[in-house]
Order: sequence, then structure tokens, then C-alpha cells
Amino acid sequence: MRTDARPALALLAALMAGPAAAQDPLSAIDWLSDSVATPVAMPAPDATPQTTPAPDILPEVITTTPIDGPTWDAAGLLPISVTGLPRDLWGRTPVEDLARMIRAERVDTLPAIQDLLYTLLQAELDPPFDAEGRGRMFLARIDKLLDLGAIEPAMALLEQAGPTAPELFRRIFDVSLLLGEEDRACETMRAQPQIAPTFPARVFCLARGGDWNAAALSLRTGEALGYVTEEEADLMTRFLDPELSEGEPPLPQPARPTPLIWRMFEAIGEPIPTASLPVAFAHGDLRSNTGWKAQLEAAERLARMGALPPNRLLGLYSEGAPSASGGVWDRVQAMQRLESALADGDRAAIAAATLRAWRVMAGAELEIVLAALHGPTLAALDLPAEAAAVAFRLGLLSSDYESVAIAHEPANAEEAMLSALARGDVEGIAPPGGTASALVAAFAATTLPEGTEALVTDHRLGEAILTAADQIRQGVLGDLAALESGLATLRMVGFEDVARRAALQILLLDRRG
Repeated sequence: MRTDARPALALLAALMAGPAAAQDPLSAIDWLSDSVATPVAMPAPDATPQTTPAPDILPEVITTTPIDGPTWDAAGLLPISVTGLPRDLWGRTPVEDLARMIRAERVDTLPAIQDLLYTLLQAELDPPFDAEGRGRMFLARIDKLLDLGAIEPAMALLEQAGPTAPELFRRIFDVSLLLGEEDRACETMRAQPQIAPTFPARVFCLARGGDWNAAALSLRTGEALGYVTEEEADLMTRFLDPELSEGEPPLPQPARPTPLIWRMFEAIGEPIPTASLPVAFAHGDLRSNTGWKAQLEAAERLARMGALPPNRLLGLYSEGAPSASGGVWDRVQAMQRLESALADGDRAAIAAATLRAWRVMAGAELEIVLAALHGPTLAALDLPAEAAAVAFRLGLLSSDYESVAIAHEPANAEEAMLSALARGDVEGIAPPGGTASALVAAFAATTLPEGTEALVTDHRLGEAILTAADQIRQGVLGDLAALESGLATLRMVGFEDVARRAALQILLLDRRG
């Protein structure tokens, strides 16, 4: 351990920490670090009791102000010129209802609905009518992006707001840890006097800044005052001085660590695998100090959630030769063979590689990645019948679905149905029943469903869209009435593209699990 003690700074570091972290009652993210707290006056940790705390070293009482609703609830990364959404999308729906609906939106849904949710979360829109400057809508959007694993757009939105309030800094701190930018987060903590770090966060940042003795004194003070748990103390002791624990067994790993705890376990050489953690933690495995297999598996998790561009996953697939078989290595091999076959232009090799890639990527629910990378190209090739059928489906799962459908001559009734949905024209289509019938009914509808019509009439368009997204998810699970209503709603309120893509994905992807 370092010996350049600076007692005054160490004491101030300890006293500036508070007890329990500020809580966000509406937050659905239960893995955020308790990195900030409401400061309280605490006695100096020396052997002589004091009846009056020393006034020159105690923190002032810090007051918090509401996040500026008109500024941050309206913040966004996508202007209306890009989204085409009306600026007053949220209309007359109360902000509490909207925040609850956004946080309740399930992330395990169709890729088309994921994309719609990403658009709503990142759009520049007027705040809800009763936002009152408290930032509830903004925090709900940030938390849902974190839930989806989309921490880079979440950070971009947080940077628009700045670390101006504890609930904002709390999220900035955690995202920085997951991105490997903890030094930047600690610098922000030091530069913001209104931020009251907890003992674990302050110990971590003091150590990252090289002030090991100040960090150690802060830890001992936190223990003495009861603000550091026994488990936290054991972890931070090893973090500050690994030599003290040489020969000791590994620490028990928590099932639900915060990013701060996760990062400290990594620092002591006992990393917690991210596969069983919330998907946002997968970003930690994309850093260059992580093995290729871990990077691949993390990238696939994020791509499955729409939180990683397909080309970035392809880049990882192309980095080297598979070192084994099975699992992710089969997908690496299949994608490399498809890339090579396309480059060579060998028709037989392309057909074989297409079938193989479809099989292994579908097994990992990565069909949309394959379609985005090669769907239109493969659909335009003259391939043998089996490969041509797969290529057609990949084309329909891409953003060029309509042009693929127009250029293709259906080989059977199933392909005719798919082509009709891709073109948005189901006239003359006789569905076999079940899901297909609900889809055809949705695309034959000419008016809004009754419940949705009431929402739109009452100027609650955003609520209607969120409701429709949830109905489509229910439809995937078997509620065909909800499926018909949700798709018809999206079409009637201007989301024809989303409705067509969702309908195609319902038929071409197995997402009922």
C-alpha cells in the first residue's frame, strides 16, 4: 500500500460521504450503484468524543432541485425531422402513466417493436403536459435504455443533462463503469460539489486517483460508523491492498452486483461473469482486455437486443479462426464461410453457406443480424430452390422487405402470404387460420380499434402506440385479438413500416419463448 498519507484530505473524504443512497421510487433498474447519498453531519473519527462537530471540515447541507422538465424531459438524440413523430406525441397522458408504461415495456419482444421503442426513447419530443420539471419521463427513458443494454445512447442523453442532480450522476457513474471510463466518472464526482458520494464510491475513486491512504481511512471510517457492510469492507480491503488477502479463498460473489461491485471484483482478479447479469453488463466484455470468446458472446447478447450494430458483430466474427466447435464458434465459422463464398461468387458455395448460416444464426435468435448484413444480396441471387427459399426469407427480414417481395415470384401459398404482408396488400389472400388470419384482418382493417380510437381522440397518441406495442407482444404469446388490435393500431396511426416488419417477423421468427 502507498505511504504518502494526507490525513486532512482523508478525513474530509470520509466526512463527505453519507449513509444510504438516494433512491428513485419509479426506477425499475435494481442494479444501479448506491453511488450517491444525502450527506449528514458526522463526528470526526478520533478517540476524543466531541459534543460539537468541527465546523470547518463538515459538509454543508446540500439541497437538491428538480431536474428541469422542459429541458431534460424534452431532450433527445433523434430530431422530429428524422423520426417523423409529432412533437406533442405524449399529449394528455399523465407523466406518471407514461413513465410506468415505458418502464413496463418488455425487452424480449420482436425486433421491429424493439426498434420502435428505441425511437420513442431517443426522440426529441415535448414533455408530458404535467411534467412539472421533475424529469420523471427523462429518467424512465434512460432506465429503459439501460434495461435494453443500450448504454451508449443512454450516456449521450445523460451528457445532455449533465451531472446536475444525484439521480443523474448515479446513472452516469454506473454507465461509465460499464464502459471502462471509471476515471472520467471519478473526475466528475470530484468536480461536482453537489454530489455526495457513498463510502464505497468515494473509496473507489480515491484509489483510482492514487490516494490510497485517503481511501483506506475512508473505508475504516465507514466501517466504524456502520455505513459499510461487512461484505463491502472485505471487497474494498482486497481492492486497496491485494497482498493482505494472498492465500485467502475467493470472496462470495453476489448474484446481482452493482456496476461498482462488479468492477471491484474484476480489479481484485475475481471477475464476475456477465452472462447471468443484466444485458447492460455485456458492454464490459467488449473491452480489449477481454478474451475473444467473451467478446463474441457479449456482442451477440447485445445484438439480439438491438443494442449493437450488426456490422460490429460481423467485425468480431471476422477477427480470427475459430479455436473450437459448437456454440459461438459454429456461428463464427458459418459467417466467415458465407463472407468468403460471397466474395468468390461461387453459386454452390453460397447456397451451402446460406443454409448453414441460417441454421446456426436462427438457433441463437440472430436471424435479424444475418438479414441486415446479407438479406437483400442473397435474395437477389439465382440460388437452388432450398437456398432460394431461405434467401427470400432473409430478404423479408431486412429493411428492403418490400422491394424483395416485389421482385420475387411466390413459389407457394406461404410465400404468397409473406409477399402480401411485405407489400401491405392482403386482398385475395385466404389465410389458413390462427395467427395468419389475425395478421390478414389487421392489414384489411380500415378504422382504428375501438379502444385505440378513444385514446387518439383524447389526444393520447403516445399512449396508444405504447399500448399497441404491448398488444403485439401479447399476440406473439398467443392472444390473437390483441395481435390484430396492436397491428391495426400501428397502421392507422402511421407506423405502416413497423406493422409490416412485425407481421413478417411473427411468421418468420420463433419468439414465443
